[in-house]
Amino acid sequence: MKQANFRTLDLNLLRVFDQVMAERNLTRAARNLSMTQPAVSNALNRLRDALGDRLVLRSGYGVEPTPKALALWPAISDALRQLETSIAPRDFVAAEATNAFTLAMADATAAEVVPGLVEILERDAPGISIRMVPLTTRDPRRLLEEGAVDLAVGFFPAVLADLTAQEQSGAMALFEHERLYDGQYVCVMRKGHKLSRGALTVERFCEARHMLVSFSGRPYGFIDEALASLGRQRRVVLTVNQFFTAGLVVENSDLLTVLPRHFIGSTGREDHLVQRELPFEVPPVHVDTLWHRQQTQRPEHAWLRQAVAAAARKGFAHV
Repeated sequence: MKQANFRTLDLNLLRVFDQVMAERNLTRAARNLSMTQPAVSNALNRLRDALGDRLVLRSGYGVEPTPKALALWPAISDALRQLETSIAPRDFVAAEATNAFTLAMADATAAEVVPGLVEILERDAPGISIRMVPLTTRDPRRLLEEGAVDLAVGFFPAVLADLTAQEQSGAMALFEHERLYDGQYVCVMRKGHKLSRGALTVERFCEARHMLVSFSGRPYGFIDEALASLGRQRRVVLTVNQFFTAGLVVENSDLLTVLPRHFIGSTGREDHLVQRELPFEVPPVHVDTLWHRQQTQRPEHAWLRQAVAAAARKGFAHV
C-alpha cells in the first residue's frame, strides 16, 4: 500500500475528508465547506492519491467509507477539533445562546431528566431550545452519526461493550459515553392482584400473563434473557413502547410488567400499583449519555452534557 508523505500533504484535504465522513454526502459536505461539489470531489481524489485508498464509495444518495477511512477518521476528526478550539476558540455563553438540540430518550428517563433540564433552561439558557424524540433502539449510534440527534440517553449495554472492546484492541472509538445513574427494575401489578400476596416465585412469575415495554417492538427483552439463562420463559401477551402506557395498562388488568423503580412515582398512579422484587437476579440498569466523538470538543455540546447530567442528579435525588 502506498505510504503517505505527511510533509507534503495538503492539510486542507483533511478538512474535506472530515466533512465528507460526517455527512456521508458530497453535496452537503460542499455546502458546509462553502465549496462546489466538483471541488470537494477533486480534493477527495487528491487525498486518495496521497493515501493510496479509495476512502469512500458511492452508495445510494451518498457515499460509504472504506475500512481505512473509518480507521483514519476518529484521529483526524479529533485533531481538527482540537486545532479549531486552540486557534479559534468559540466562547459559548449559555445565557446568550440560541442553539437547538435534539435528545433521544425513553419516557422513564425523561421523567427523571426533563423537569430539571427545563429548570436549567429557564434559569441559565432561555434562548436554547430542546427537542425530545423517543428512543426506539438500544443502539442509537447511527442516529448520532447521521446527526439526527445530538445526545442519546438510555440503557445501551451492547454499545458500551462494543466501545470497550474497541478501546482494548487499540482502536479509537467513534462514540463516547458518561454514566448518569443506575436503576433497578421491579415487577409491577395492580392492587388486589393475586400475586400481590404470598411469595412471588419464578414459577408464579412465569405462569402469569405479561406486558413487555420494548422500544423497538421486539417481543423479547433483558428480562426474557435472564429467564432463558434459568431455562424459563414467560408469556408476553402485549408489547408497548412506553413505560407510562405500561403503568396505565397494568393498573386496569391482570397483566404483570417490569418497570424502573424510580419511574413508578412519576406515573402519578403509585397508590394504585404494587411493586414486588423480581424472583431472580437481574443486573442493574445503567443509564448513560452517548454522543459522537466529534462533538466532544464543542463547547455548546459540553454545556448540553453537563446540563443533562445536572438534571439527572436532581431528578434522581428525589427518588
